[in-house]
Amino acid sequence: MTRTTIPAGAGVAAADPDVTDEMLATQPIGYWSGVVHKAVIKHIRDAMARMDVTQPLWWTLNRVDTGGYGPTREDVAAQLASVVDGPYDISRAVDQLLHRGWLSARADRRLYLTDAGRAAKTRIKQLVAELRAEIHDGITDEEYVAALKVLRRMVHNTHGPAALR
Repeated sequence: MTRTTIPAGAGVAAADPDVTDEMLATQPIGYWSGVVHKAVIKHIRDAMARMDVTQPLWWTLNRVDTGGYGPTREDVAAQLASVVDGPYDISRAVDQLLHRGWLSARADRRLYLTDAGRAAKTRIKQLVAELRAEIHDGITDEEYVAALKVLRRMVHNTHGPAALR
């Protein structure tokens, strides 16, 4: 396999979705990964907003519904720290879910889904499945896995294997 390294600013065309595959190979991953991230997150958040939920609410419902012991607010925040936008997102989500009656907190500070919370989780899970189908439309599982392997390798190449843990 031939590798072509193009120095930064060496006249590579701005990211253009209409270029040939050969030219696409010279386009910057930083740009394209950013565009994908923004587009997918906006699509998900817009759809969730129409249901009056947010990603942190969804993530929190999933983490609390562990099927047993009921985590504390601090447990949930620690488990989701790597995916949230800010340090208080999960604490706010817990407060919102308690206010909506979708979570309850016991005397030992452990959180549990209420019946209303389980019903909401079911509705949101259906939306998430629909969104995944939309986002993956026209992409085979093999193509998706190949794309993720490439991205995973780029993380490994730039930050080492520990960055993937």
